[in-house]
Amino acid sequence: MEKEPFKIFSGTNSRYLAEKICKSLGCTLGNMNIERFADGEFSVSYEESIRGHQVFLVQSTFPNSDNLLELLLMIDAAKRASARSIVAVIPYFGWARQDRKDKPRVSIGAKLIADMLSAAGIHRLITMDLHADQIQGFFNVPVDHLYASAIFTEYINTLDKENLVIATPDVGGTKRASSYAKYFGIPMVICYKLRKKANEISEMQIIGDVEGMDVLLVDDIVDTAGTITKAADLMMAHGARSVKAIASHAVMSDPASARVDQSSLSEILFTDSIPYSKKCEKVTILSVADVFAESIRRVRLNESISSLYVL
Repeated sequence: MEKEPFKIFSGTNSRYLAEKICKSLGCTLGNMNIERFADGEFSVSYEESIRGHQVFLVQSTFPNSDNLLELLLMIDAAKRASARSIVAVIPYFGWARQDRKDKPRVSIGAKLIADMLSAAGIHRLITMDLHADQIQGFFNVPVDHLYASAIFTEYINTLDKENLVIATPDVGGTKRASSYAKYFGIPMVICYKLRKKANEISEMQIIGDVEGMDVLLVDDIVDTAGTITKAADLMMAHGARSVKAIASHAVMSDPASARVDQSSLSEILFTDSIPYSKKCEKVTILSVADVFAESIRRVRLNESISSLYVL
């Protein structure tokens, strides 16, 4: 039996995904207005009543920061419009790489963003493939943490697994790659990298054997693509037969697309948690709209969503 009425709204740059989610749920996207002023300031208003409704706000907090501020204003406006509950649907949670103090005198950005969202007034968060699972603990509201494995496993099932090996482009992704390797019962190798500074790799080595194998690199975020393309080239240099990659979030900051084009990667798959509009023949986009739509349906009906977790 369905609960209170609900409505789904979207920020400016995540509307493409919100429309797919609404289509999957068989509902219409809510009407809201975001007015922008000459100096860059903007205001948010709902153009229909949401009093007593369960409101789902779809917005990834990818760069630039306007996407985050837009979401915060949407939350505040919904709270002041007497929404019964506010659920932030953030397919890509930005600032997630700042989850700890890795050197003196730095901020923990992920915790700060969690505090801002909570202060604005969310009652629940639905997100996907956080860079670090412990970020869920930064929130004092329920967090439904989804995984892109729900759609990537379907793709892997289409591959010839006889010579397939799962690989991680860095040690930090070992747990994620290990989950795929165990699920499919195939071997795993690891790339060990050293960085001198952010987005710049000084050294990389392979732990494991890839000679004559088809390698599938697994990652959560591809930013400048320096790590994943260098890992692919290294795999080929060590005798791999082919190298493909899957990653949840296509941040793909310049010159990422050019690097992918010029690399040994034959294909790289992303979800549409972030809009990717650049031209790169090696990039394939898979939609997570149905996964989020089903999560929203189950949250509304107070049903378990754990069965959505393939890995």
